[in-house]
Amino acid sequence: MASSQGFSERDICTKFITPAVEKAGWNKMTQLLEEVYFTKGRITVNGKRVSRGESKRADYILYYRPNLPIAIIEAKDKSHAVGDGIQQALEYAEILDIPFVFSSNGEGFVFCDKTDSTSSREIYLPLDQFPSPDDLWSRYVIWKSLTPQAQQIILQDYFDDGRGRKPRYYQVNAINRVVEAIAKGQKRILLVMATGTGKTYTAFQIIWRLWKSKNIGRILFLADRNILVDQTMVNDFRPFGSAMAKLTTKSKSIDKDDGEGVKLVTAIDKNRRIDTSYEIYLTLYQSITGVEEVKKIYRDLSPTFFDLIVIDECHRGSAAEDSAWREILEYFSSATQIGLTATPKETKYCRFAHLTRVKGN
Repeated sequence: MASSQGFSERDICTKFITPAVEKAGWNKMTQLLEEVYFTKGRITVNGKRVSRGESKRADYILYYRPNLPIAIIEAKDKSHAVGDGIQQALEYAEILDIPFVFSSNGEGFVFCDKTDSTSSREIYLPLDQFPSPDDLWSRYVIWKSLTPQAQQIILQDYFDDGRGRKPRYYQVNAINRVVEAIAKGQKRILLVMATGTGKTYTAFQIIWRLWKSKNIGRILFLADRNILVDQTMVNDFRPFGSAMAKLTTKSKSIDKDDGEGVKLVTAIDKNRRIDTSYEIYLTLYQSITGVEEVKKIYRDLSPTFFDLIVIDECHRGSAAEDSAWREILEYFSSATQIGLTATPKETKYCRFAHLTRVKGN
């Protein structure tokens, strides 16, 4: 091997690290990203002065599948020891939910396997012994105790709109954690994300992957305000297309974010009969229940009709023990239920047993 003495950090990456990773079987176009900026830096306000802190950049992130990051590499030039980047890489790996961590100065790799608590945390690997994608995935599967069915769900791709829109790192964390929890049999999940961090888009990607994996059939998205349902249908949920309808008798048009008008498809006729031919349903609590028994039209459906229910702003409407709307969740109790909120209220009566917390940047 040629000596890396005198090369810059970028030279080390181009001439030594990238070739070693590619030789191990990683696809440069689909599995390897270099110089990945994943935060813009913390905003600090001091009186009238506003400043932004240092952004965070990973030298390499390796993906087993798109948006399924599995390894991170921190590169250093030859003036550093091979393992000098490991602490920084571990810090980034903690933020990005990445289990396999590497540092390199072009002479080899120091490897830290966060999934293995029984062996030495850091080992040295020659350049030609970098693990393959399948090697790391096998370790991941053992660590997470994933069955073949769970793997099939977890490996389902995200929705790609073809315009380059991708989930932010904390959205990726949330999506992957929730999909994995459901794949492993978790039935009640509370997803906590700060206001403005994209809960609805995150929910869409979760639903998309579960729906496309064929393990989830019919889905109900519940909200307590019309605008939350209507804007969700014409914007983030639009890719569901003809598989989606609103549980209401009132047909109307609404403008998308780009100003184009869209007519909402409805799934309740004038006789208040539900069309069961759709797969994705969105509705207000008020549209399918009420004080009078005749208004509880959700009871026209089988208790097992929905496989997944997503409750937007679940700290309102359905959270209270004495809420009339909560009876909807209890009726469809066999469904997996995901609550979305920015302001969780935890009590001994908390409905959602599994808590997934994600902090926005």
